[in-house]
Amino acid sequence: MSDTSPPAARPARGAAVLLLGAVALIVVVVGGIGLGARDIAPWDTVRILLHPDAQGYNAHVLWTERIPRTLLAVLVGAALGGSGMIMQALTMNPLADPGILGVEQGAALFVVCGVLFLDLNDAHDYFWLALAGAAVSALLVYTIGVRANTGSATLGLVLAGVAVAALTVSVITLLVVRDEAAFAQLRFWSVGQLTGRADVLDDILPFAAVGLLAALPLGRTLNVLGLGADTATGLGVNVARARLVGAAIGVLLCAAATAAVGPVAFVGLVGAHTARLLVGPDHRWSLPMSMVCGAVLLCAADIAGRLAGGDGEVQVGVMTAVIGTPFFVWLARRADLVRV
Repeated sequence: MSDTSPPAARPARGAAVLLLGAVALIVVVVGGIGLGARDIAPWDTVRILLHPDAQGYNAHVLWTERIPRTLLAVLVGAALGGSGMIMQALTMNPLADPGILGVEQGAALFVVCGVLFLDLNDAHDYFWLALAGAAVSALLVYTIGVRANTGSATLGLVLAGVAVAALTVSVITLLVVRDEAAFAQLRFWSVGQLTGRADVLDDILPFAAVGLLAALPLGRTLNVLGLGADTATGLGVNVARARLVGAAIGVLLCAAATAAVGPVAFVGLVGAHTARLLVGPDHRWSLPMSMVCGAVLLCAADIAGRLAGGDGEVQVGVMTAVIGTPFFVWLARRADLVRV
């Protein structure tokens, strides 16, 4: 979708939309903190947030459970949203999701191996295993992709990612079906959930913060890369290095998010395209907006899962799939709205 507003008006528009996005994020954060099995009134939630030393059961629930969980949702959603925008820009594939490079599958493979061969079953252990697996799979995809004889580096990365992901899933299936304990452990992690994951907030925070801060200055570089390799080189950009740095940041964001809560589908896809629809294709604005959109989406999906009714709650990975699948189908049918 092209932006037809005058150039001078675009920064003002981008800033205004970002501000509105920040307000929406604050609203869903307050909702995420206050809503659940035990609803806490918004004014009571705000009072407890403004007075950290407040006493009582509601304050205990907020500070020990819901606030860490909501902050984790914000970090994971922002990381996936930013990663989705970067991956789409680098691969020039408007339907790409962070999982396109096999990052999530690599993380899952290492978790399975840890359960099977190291007898690990702790969330912190999963985090570091998944982070290592994501990094290894990303490096493998990049090595294969840049050497592939496809005539296009971006196409080579996409094909390498699909191939590595398919191989990894096959290996995971082979390992898991032979061991019931591994199947049970992987099922708990791979569904994509925030329940019981707040204890990894301290683990993910440094990686997500570094990745998000490193991603923000990428907007201009992604704009130039979108003009084509020859044009970008003529403008003084080292294309190979720029792609490598961008891919590394995108993979770091996706790996940290996946390691923390398991694979969560469509957040990167929906967050990136929602940002473009709101602020246009300029990555200087759409990249930070994609982070905000991803955070809002994941927090809203978490709230919807808690309020869905029935026994317990619906996991956030299921809710994002419910939201993202029809969005993906609609997007695939509207090629005029998927300009990267």
